[in-house]
Amino acid sequence: MKKIILLGSTGSIGVQTLEIIKAHPEKFSLEALACGRNISLAAEQIKAFRPAYVSVGRREDVESLKSMIPDDIEVGFGEEGLLTAVRQPADTIVNALMGSVGLTPTLEGMKTGKDIALANKETLVTAGHIVTEEAERSGVKLIPVDSEHSAIYQCLEGNSLSQVDRLILTASGGSFRDLSRNELENVTVEDALNHPNWSMGAKITIDSATMMNKGLEVIEARWLFDMPYEKIDVILHKESMIHSMVEYIDGSVLAHLGSPDMKVPIQYALSLPDRYKVPGSKKLNLWEIGSLHFEKPDYERFKCLKMAFDAGKAGGTAPTVMNAANEVAVEAFLNRQIPFLEIETIIEQALHEHDNKTSPDLETILEADRLTRAKIKKDMNKRL
Repeated sequence: MKKIILLGSTGSIGVQTLEIIKAHPEKFSLEALACGRNISLAAEQIKAFRPAYVSVGRREDVESLKSMIPDDIEVGFGEEGLLTAVRQPADTIVNALMGSVGLTPTLEGMKTGKDIALANKETLVTAGHIVTEEAERSGVKLIPVDSEHSAIYQCLEGNSLSQVDRLILTASGGSFRDLSRNELENVTVEDALNHPNWSMGAKITIDSATMMNKGLEVIEARWLFDMPYEKIDVILHKESMIHSMVEYIDGSVLAHLGSPDMKVPIQYALSLPDRYKVPGSKKLNLWEIGSLHFEKPDYERFKCLKMAFDAGKAGGTAPTVMNAANEVAVEAFLNRQIPFLEIETIIEQALHEHDNKTSPDLETILEADRLTRAKIKKDMNKRL
């Protein structure tokens, strides 16, 4: 029985993680969970899985949640609640939190000797060097949950990193993959949220539309697999059937294929090296698809992807600033405060104005994140 702590239980990844735990009660148990503001859904999850400890985002939601769940379940809140959650006895932490809030509990969880099933890509984007050093020091595994990184992880099994020539991340291209930049000027939030292949949360879906999601995954891949950016490529693949590939020095290319279903990589992160039947998963019949398509990405068309490569290569606090600027800009777009193309403008300006700090410690990273968000919000409020 593998004991699980779930951070971000009410989001898309969190909900699917619980479906997997429910489907395999003899394999997994839920020991603690953390949620944001969806208290009613969290209450249903808590009553169904009976974790010993739960945490909510805001102090004001504590009493409301307590009134809906059994009295013997302890409830915390905020950052301290997250830290208390990851200190609970367990084997693996599934970090499905959204944004840079996932960094501190990841580090704390590793210090307590737990493996991390990581769906929170911002953790590695903002502080990859710190996170990977802590994983090595603590002797724990960083297991990818993203479909692309899970694919690479599986294609690397049994092989040596020294014999890898390239990591090839596939990208659907998002909601607007067939539109020109001129056509992007008047797209709506509803348009952006209509992803052609995947069912994901709002923020990730917008990141997919800008291709920032793929840029974040490039930086994540650099740290997960200790691979230089020069050996990481992105290829557009609109069917999303090949989740990513690894090319070896002998010219062999190993690809991971499957129907676009996030429960598959989530479950493998929990079950590896074993494999179990995935609830509701559809089998991949290639003859039903007929053909697969691939294109090289246009970095002028997808400016966020280029900015991510550039920020990753610059290192230091540049990826932190880029990520913070993106989170604020995407939230503003979802709130209909800015047009779609202004997302990349805000990120570009933040990076241009930033004085990059090399080899930053955790305090420097958190401060760069805070200052970036504050400045962008201040500038935005002046215009609104």
